[in-house]
Amino acid sequence: MTSQSVIMDKTGILELEGMEFRAYHGCLEKERTEGNDFIVDFRGEIVAEHSADSDSLEDTLNYALIYDAVAEEMKVPSNLIEHVAGRIVRSLEEKFPQLLSFSVRVSKSRPPVDGEVKWSRITLTHNKREPEQQDCTKFYR
Repeated sequence: MTSQSVIMDKTGILELEGMEFRAYHGCLEKERTEGNDFIVDFRGEIVAEHSADSDSLEDTLNYALIYDAVAEEMKVPSNLIEHVAGRIVRSLEEKFPQLLSFSVRVSKSRPPVDGEVKWSRITLTHNKREPEQQDCTKFYR
């Protein structure tokens, strides 16, 4: 089979799962002073056509930069995990316009409720408003 006979979708899914942070989000004083454990998951659709062929970091989205953007937002205390997730989404949207769509899930370990709960979670999704027919290579080079 030659490389010309292989049909590949031009998009791919890039995921960063299980980014762990100690952070100070919550409405209660104890949450703000003692902190809690959080996990953030990222899932984004990218154009992968060039990176699948080139094996070059310049042709893809550097996921270390996604981690850095998430980590920066996790440092800023918020009352609500929805607010944290919203800030992360806005930051990623601004810094990585080459993302076709993406979702961010923020999970808070053992939220303060009257009962045993392992996680509270929020997932926010971002989709480009209008699908664009464009050459996405400009974002990677």
